[in-house]
Parts: sequence; C-alpha cells; structure tokens
Amino acid sequence: MTQPYSDRDQQVFNQHRNLLFSVAYRILGTVADAEDAVQEAWIKWSAADRSQVAEPKAYLARIVSNLALQRLRSTQHQRETYVGPWLPEPILTSGDTADDVTNAESVSTAMLVVLETLSPLERAVFVLKEVFGFSHAEIAEAVERSESAVRQAAHRAREHVRARRPRFTADRSRQRDVTERFLAAATGGDINTLMELLSPDVTLWTDGGGKVRQALRPVVGAETVAAWFAAIGEVTYQGVEPADMNAALVEINGGPGVVFSGPGRVIATVTFDFDADGRIFTIHNIANPDKLQAIADGTTRDVRTP
Repeated sequence: MTQPYSDRDQQVFNQHRNLLFSVAYRILGTVADAEDAVQEAWIKWSAADRSQVAEPKAYLARIVSNLALQRLRSTQHQRETYVGPWLPEPILTSGDTADDVTNAESVSTAMLVVLETLSPLERAVFVLKEVFGFSHAEIAEAVERSESAVRQAAHRAREHVRARRPRFTADRSRQRDVTERFLAAATGGDINTLMELLSPDVTLWTDGGGKVRQALRPVVGAETVAAWFAAIGEVTYQGVEPADMNAALVEINGGPGVVFSGPGRVIATVTFDFDADGRIFTIHNIANPDKLQAIADGTTRDVRTP
C-alpha cells in the first residue's frame, strides 16, 4: 500500500535531487536516462515507508544507483552497436564545478569515456566509492551484491581507470586561455595557431551517431586535426553556411568547451583534454542531435559531489 506523502517528503527529495542526478549521470553518461532514474527514484520514495528511513540521503542514493545500474545494463547492446564512437552526452556546468579539481575530473568527458569501458557493475561501484565516498557495505546494498564482490569490482575498476585516465592537467586558467585561442583560430581558419595549440599526437573523437556525417574512426595528428577545424570558417556544415555559424565558449562537463550553433539549433559541442604543457591532446566532438538537447535547453547542472 502506498504511503501518502507530505510536503516535507517532497522537500526532502528535492533537497537531494541534484545529488541523485549527479550519481545517475556519472553512471549512465546520458541526461535523459539519468533524469528518468531520478524520476523512478521519486516513485519508489513516494511508495516507501519513509518513517523507517533513518538517512534519506543514503537511502535515495542507493535507490537511484540501483536504477541507473539496471538502465545501464539494458542499454549495453545499443551502445555496442552504435555507429562510430559513443561519447557521453554533454552538459552545461557552473564555475563551482570547475573550481573543484576532483569534481571537474569526475564529470569530465574524458573520465566518462574511461568509465564507458568498465562493466556496468564496475562503473556503478567506482562512481559510488571513488566519487561519492560510499562504503563497500553501502554499495553492496545499493547494487545488490555481496560486500566481497563489491570490493573486487572496486579494485578492478580503480586499476582500470588509473591505467586509462589522462595523466596531465594544466591549470584551469591555462586551459581556458588555450580554448579561447583555439576557438579564435578555428573560426578564423588560422591553421598555424591551431598547430601550436595541439599536441603532435592529438586525437579527435567525433560522435555523429549515424545521424550526421562525422568521422567513424579517431582522427590522429596535429596537421590533420588542425586542417579539420580550420575548415570551420570556410565550408558549409550540416547545412549551415560559415557566415551563419556561431561559436561560444562555455563550461561543459566541468571544463572549458565550445558550442557551435546555427539558426535555431545547436550543431555540436567540443571539449578538450590538455597535456602538462597546456597543449590539447584529445578533442571530443559531439554532433549527434539526440545528444545535444541538454545543451540546447541551456540548463546549467549542479553536479558537484557533497
């Protein structure tokens, strides 16, 4: 029997809504699925005997984690058969996220790409343990596994992420400066400046999802990548003439990024990883229109960890 809920119950849930989205988004890497998981968590919270819940925050986090894990498993085949590289959905974040290095890294495109290579269980365990600081016992309850299984999954995930996460982080002001210069050079067709800003072995990953024309394999090397972006001011892209293309510097997933837009629509986002010298060594370009809705909505997400 569903227990009637009060304004207080609604208030408690809303108090933790950002946390729930933050957990679900890091586990899933997609906005709509994360929001659906949060909505399902509300339904379960509404039906629960809340008088028996000692710690609503931990209780709700466990619910949304389990829901996100189930949803991630159900989408595995869809991601494995995706056309071209699968990249996470970008979100607009606030300066508060970027100011905390740990927060910014945990929600960065680069980290979400690494998490995508984990099994669903490892991903959920890693997010809950390493990002949100849950105990192994709490995670075991959330993902419905034994504590020993969770410890093993946590160890595997930690080693996997350590081996693959970017090892260099230029300071935030340097990152923003390089991004601004990159944007000016790309829109101005300045290939020489682009070459200066790119690491010699830079890699460009593009996600069009088969919906728009993009490279189906990574584009490697400063010369090739520089030529790719220098063409922005010269060629029609997705039916948008260069004169009608707008580019804006914004914060995406905890770091500086660029949003390209045309009349009435967002066309693509670009985010960067930087080496120790502040040069760009990885670029993630997301152009699948299905993944740009959260950017088009203009909603800034608070995905800071508590």
